[in-house]
Amino acid sequence: MTRYIEHILQPGETVAYSTTLHWVVLFAGDRAVAAGFHRAHCWRRQGPVALLAALVCALAGLGLAFRAWFRRWTTEVDVTDRRIVYKRGFIRRHTVEMNMDKVESVDVDQSILGRMLNFGDITIRGTGAGIEPLHDIDAPSNFEIR
Repeated sequence: MTRYIEHILQPGETVAYSTTLHWVVLFAGDRAVAAGFHRAHCWRRQGPVALLAALVCALAGLGLAFRAWFRRWTTEVDVTDRRIVYKRGFIRRHTVEMNMDKVESVDVDQSILGRMLNFGDITIRGTGAGIEPLHDIDAPSNFEIR
């Protein structure tokens, strides 16, 4: 599958930086799956109701993990020599573009965990408006406007 940015590049335009969501977005689903499997392992002592609850928890966790993976797979953030492009979605797509000459500042916010695992939020401020905050972006400190 080709990336969105490859379809919209203008003649002579080059990609300077590309990123997506950080793998940390998968944590919520993974924790629920682990909790469900842990409960399923202990079901003999707790009875069939506990087994049913464990299976529901594991299935919900798998659903959350798949949704997070799909969101990560369908999100792109690209910086070219002329503009910034943010795209999310597969069938229902949301894109935002901003020309480089309209960018005033780029704010990067990272928690302590974000600093340790190298993820954070990026806010691009432009003349008049800006791009919505981009949450859980991989390697946000590498996001440079040249």
